[in-house]
Amino acid sequence: MYLQRRNRILRKSAPVRSLVSETTLTPNDFIVPLFIDEGENVKTEIASMPGYYRNSLDVTVKEVKELWSMGLKCVLLFVKAKDELKDNTGKEAWNADGLMQRSIKAIKDTCPEMVVMTDVALDPYSSYGHDGIVKDGEIVNDETVDALVKMSVSHAVAGADFVAPSDMMDGRIGAIREGLEESGFTKVGIMAYSAKYASCFYGPFRDALDSAPGFGDKKTYQMNYANRLEAIKETLQDVEEGADIVMVKPALAYLDIIREVKNAVNVPVSAYNISGEYAMIKAAAKMGWIDENKAIIETLTSMKRAGADLIATYFAKDAVMLLG
Repeated sequence: MYLQRRNRILRKSAPVRSLVSETTLTPNDFIVPLFIDEGENVKTEIASMPGYYRNSLDVTVKEVKELWSMGLKCVLLFVKAKDELKDNTGKEAWNADGLMQRSIKAIKDTCPEMVVMTDVALDPYSSYGHDGIVKDGEIVNDETVDALVKMSVSHAVAGADFVAPSDMMDGRIGAIREGLEESGFTKVGIMAYSAKYASCFYGPFRDALDSAPGFGDKKTYQMNYANRLEAIKETLQDVEEGADIVMVKPALAYLDIIREVKNAVNVPVSAYNISGEYAMIKAAAKMGWIDENKAIIETLTSMKRAGADLIATYFAKDAVMLLG
């Protein structure tokens, strides 16, 4: 049989496949989320995220040193606030001596070149577990944005390289950019959670930080997962308001959105491989239904192939070791 084109020639061996691979993962692609708690020598495994931990700051600093030694260059910080510090204003979020602010300083003191990104949202500090201030059962927008600006500036004062607003309030990127500029932080970037969907896959994350909403859900500010064009609109607006990096969250069920956003913007695109996606692979692997290591690399590759320049993932350390 004569064939003009034999496509399998480019798949015949591992070296050939490597030569023509269109997508390559490296440690430079990963953002490492870190959960931080008060106390000393605390390392608490998150039940719904096997193998992942909420650590005290002293343990976190050691972890950051290890991450840097592995070639991982960026961390994204989340803190667990004590219940007695939570209220409806979120004022602990901009406490100069708060856990987030101390964590930023400690990490930058220990590993100055590590890129430190910080979560900006009120849910860890809210007595209601919502990303904004609540009035008469409604999550109000503009007062929340004012609080987010204070929070962002406090992170910049502590030494953050990027603030990462994850709240999905209207106009917060422009307001944060203005607040940073007016405070003299012209080198602090914004990684905007631009297309953050109201997803069922966030459950384990909320276990990690005890930040589940105390009433209702987050559908009045997080996006409807049925919508595609809305993601582009939201992302373009964030870019116009000054976002340096835009994010799609979740990742695995939203690969089409990652590609749409990548095609629409001229700034780096990140994707968040979230806690529920992590938990699914862990659970299936525990049952012997999938090969965990292969599933990690395949799913992360799919996100980069879809257009993600950066991937926030709980599998970052595993991926680096698997990539060799």
